[in-house]
Amino acid sequence: MTRSSIRAVAVFALGVSALALSACGHTIEQKAATGAIAGAVVAGPVGAAVGGAAGAAVGHIDKPNR
Repeated sequence: MTRSSIRAVAVFALGVSALALSACGHTIEQKAATGAIAGAVVAGPVGAAVGGAAGAAVGHIDKPNR
């Protein structure tokens, strides 16, 4: 494998991990915070914003309708 393909696989794996971690937590705030931290590890400030948004979206989807 070339260096660029190894890097692409690593970035993909970290991205999948970030999406999986964005679903961790019990409240919407916890899910958003976990997603933001995982996103920051993968892609810096932009990743933090995307991870936080993904965590918040997952939190709203999981929220029961009342």
